[in-house]
Amino acid sequence: MDFKLLGSILLIVGTSIGAGMLALPIATAQLGFVGSLILLVGCWFVMTAGAFLLLEVNLWMPQNSNLISMAKATIGPVGQIISWIVYLLLLYSLLCAYIAGGSDLFHNLLLSQNINISQSISSIVFTFLFGVIVYLGIRSVDYVNRGLMFVKLSAYILLVILLTPFISIDKIVAGNIGHITSTTALTVTITSFGYASIIPSLRIYFNGDLHKLKKAILIGSLIPLVCYILWDAIIMGVIPLDGANGLVSILQSKNSTSDLVNTLSVTAASNAVTFFTRLFTSICVVTSFLGVSLCLTDFLSDGLHLEKQGNSNLFIHLLTFLPPLVIVLFFPNAFINALEYAGIYCIVLLILLPAWMTWMGRYRKHLARGYEFMGGKALLLFMMIFSLIMIVKSLVS
Repeated sequence: MDFKLLGSILLIVGTSIGAGMLALPIATAQLGFVGSLILLVGCWFVMTAGAFLLLEVNLWMPQNSNLISMAKATIGPVGQIISWIVYLLLLYSLLCAYIAGGSDLFHNLLLSQNINISQSISSIVFTFLFGVIVYLGIRSVDYVNRGLMFVKLSAYILLVILLTPFISIDKIVAGNIGHITSTTALTVTITSFGYASIIPSLRIYFNGDLHKLKKAILIGSLIPLVCYILWDAIIMGVIPLDGANGLVSILQSKNSTSDLVNTLSVTAASNAVTFFTRLFTSICVVTSFLGVSLCLTDFLSDGLHLEKQGNSNLFIHLLTFLPPLVIVLFFPNAFINALEYAGIYCIVLLILLPAWMTWMGRYRKHLARGYEFMGGKALLLFMMIFSLIMIVKSLVS
């Protein structure tokens, strides 16, 4: 068995299936299950196409190139500025969401054991504990992620089995597909497939092996899709749409992650469900935190032209973790809002920019060589028009 390929697939899965998964059934609840299914498949297609386009452009460049170098070489200074700003906004927004969600779960877990610490201390401990793993490098993240993913997927399967008897058809058919254009639903769903920023790091890890990179992206993106579909069916079938403890109420809550966990525990009235829900949701946040943090450190290393060694490595990691931690300390209930903002940045960075860079590289600057993703000009135009419409809609909302 190719454990490096397996580890890379799990890195993509871990980066995708995280805090965004917890938010999915909450953010898309008003669509109903059928509406959320259509939205999931559509967003998976667009985001996977963007990932393969990002891979194509990255393969034109030297191996250590990240998005800054790619945008500068294909689009020029404008692309470089856009990628710098949006990439930082995206990854910092995601880290804010994961630190907020993770510290909320950590705080809630300690409370269940009669240990009461402040949300601020919880945020600091969470960030430091898992930030150290990222500081040790991609191999450390890979190994830790493999173990966490095994536990997470096992807990997920057991949760699906345990909660299936509680599914109500009346609850699962509730909702209105007309809400499919909801900005919150669209941006949170898009963010749930926001793994493509890790591709430059994976190329380094695979030493440019195209076959394995393509395999990792395809399998790594399909697993989250299947998991999301089942997860939405379970949550929407078990928790009612409306009411004091309904999904709409949880969406508007300041502590969405812990409220979702507590509502599932009360609904199922099972110690096993309570344990596996807490275990699954906690690991979801951690695996996404690890993947996104790794992306941001590589991005900063490339953009600032600093080697991830010695004092430079420490500086890069302080720059990675301190800004989102400070934001969460002042705004501890930033979970859903941070994911909504991340969705807007995801559209720019992982849909618009890959298509734009590919267009410029293929048809203007003639940089293309070797691997070329299917779809031609038609796909690139669709991706750019779709992303521009989504950006305008999000800004208007």
